[in-house]
Amino acid sequence: MKLSVDEVVLTFHASDANGSPVRDLRSNEIRLWDNGAPPRRIVAFDSLFDRPIRAGILIDTSDSVEHVLESNKIIAEKSVEELFRPKSDEVFAINFGLASETAQQWTDEPKLLVQSISNMRPGKLKGTAIFDALFRACFYGFDKVDPTTTANFILLFSDGEDNAGQANLKDALSACQQRNVAIFAFCFPANHESTGPKTLRELASNTGGRVFLGDESEESIGNDLKTIESEMRNQYRLVYNPAGFSHDGAFHQIELQPPDRVRKIEVRSGYYAPFR
Repeated sequence: MKLSVDEVVLTFHASDANGSPVRDLRSNEIRLWDNGAPPRRIVAFDSLFDRPIRAGILIDTSDSVEHVLESNKIIAEKSVEELFRPKSDEVFAINFGLASETAQQWTDEPKLLVQSISNMRPGKLKGTAIFDALFRACFYGFDKVDPTTTANFILLFSDGEDNAGQANLKDALSACQQRNVAIFAFCFPANHESTGPKTLRELASNTGGRVFLGDESEESIGNDLKTIESEMRNQYRLVYNPAGFSHDGAFHQIELQPPDRVRKIEVRSGYYAPFR
């Protein structure tokens, strides 16, 4: 699919009251607002089921989460075994603390991913630059990935506390929204003073993802992974021309209103218009 610079590609997942994918939506059932205005034109509306996946696994190896690192690695390895299909899906892995390091380049071999995750060790320097890691993963890791053909997301394992690095929350969100990458985070309960859980919720909700607890039972973790797979593999793609579009780098808020038979829509909160 060739796209004009004035066309926005929006992917979303629709589920019913039982949490099952809604597979028969029609374009005339969806109401879309871009910065409060309906689109100038709907270019395309497609059902995309059983989509191939492109994903990044980001694991926090900083000192603040060293006590749960092994638990996070177990969940990450389980996600490789249960979520990803050889020959169809491709995944990369990054571990981060004060700095981020690519543990495994893009691959469709689960064994390589599991080994790279198993080899991750706690960082030697104090500090966590989670926004730097996300910016790097989205802006550079997904730079050649086509969001019109694959479902793209990050599995993030962290407490959400950022105390180092150059990027901020807005930078990380902007990179993920521009690349159409959803963030699904696993975290362990934090103390009441921690701002980490709020940060993870903002990252997930603004990119069309979710936050899960890492200390749940093995069965619950398995169900969480099934939820991620269902939402990523079963999507709709809506391509449209916004009304009054300008190449000014401004943020555009997106709102989707589904029919009553749809209980929930998972979609990113918006996008940044490109500069000329």
